[in-house]
Amino acid sequence: METVLITGGGGFLGKAIARRLAMEGKRVRSLSRRRYPALDRLQVEQIQADIADAQAVEDACEGVDVVFHTAAKAGVWGAEDDFFRTNVIGTRNVVSGCLKHRVPILVHTSSPSVVFDGRDMEGVDETVPYPKRYHAAYPRTKAMAEREVLQAVQKGLSAVILRPHLIWGPEDNHLVPRILERAEKLAVIGSGRNRVDVLYIDNAVHAHVLAAEKLKEHPFLSGRIYFISQGEPINLWGMINRILEAGGKRPLKRSIPTSAAYAVGACMEAGYRLFGVEREPRLTRFVVRELSTSHWFDISAARRDLGYVPKVSIEEGLMLLKQWLNP
Repeated sequence: METVLITGGGGFLGKAIARRLAMEGKRVRSLSRRRYPALDRLQVEQIQADIADAQAVEDACEGVDVVFHTAAKAGVWGAEDDFFRTNVIGTRNVVSGCLKHRVPILVHTSSPSVVFDGRDMEGVDETVPYPKRYHAAYPRTKAMAEREVLQAVQKGLSAVILRPHLIWGPEDNHLVPRILERAEKLAVIGSGRNRVDVLYIDNAVHAHVLAAEKLKEHPFLSGRIYFISQGEPINLWGMINRILEAGGKRPLKRSIPTSAAYAVGACMEAGYRLFGVEREPRLTRFVVRELSTSHWFDISAARRDLGYVPKVSIEEGLMLLKQWLNP
């Protein structure tokens, strides 16, 4: 029986992968800081440890056939050291554990934000380079994490990097809750015409499972990077309104020019730093750039190499999300 390790197995993506693999009869092991009753119900072996604990990660990798490294510190605000500790040191520990125990397959979850330079990105593929500078600690440290994986590939590790974009769906504990919680304070930034990629959770899981299977069949895929999405860019603000509708909220009516929003974000960042406020500002310059630009990607490589085709449409996903939000 195949043994699989999922780092961050209690998170939105990690738990969904665990559920899929447990249903397929795999022996699933999770490494997370907390214990999750949902994973207990799936009979997942749970290791409670910090991803930055090198020995704990190394021990968790022993006897494993596949590692799905989904653990990460996400967000647009916070201490650089915290992001570095989880995203870079944590990834370094994972690849070290895989090399030590000769784990055959690693699927590393990254993010398209590692190539975001603050401007429109329309239909770009995996050849687009890393930007010269980043506007937040999360994309900067996730790019560093990618490099850790690619360096390990040079040492013999068999790994694929996936860049899923804006994962959402039932049980989402990040994107959907943020939109619904801020419904009354949200405003369209800029023209409102920018398009983005999104990714329904089941399709994200499907891509990860396919990546492990295809890498096992075709070792030459090791070291490759793939954008993953629905493959149909949509209007960002239209999608936000559909999520608000699913949650019983009113659609957005207000708008604010990009330049004004950027100035507000800059002032908030300065004020929060000056007074040592740890919580995330309502608006930052990075968020303004994300919300006012188009960012969608060519997933031809994932279709070709992994055989990836989204199984759940956006319309189906929104229906399932509405059912989950309104039980």
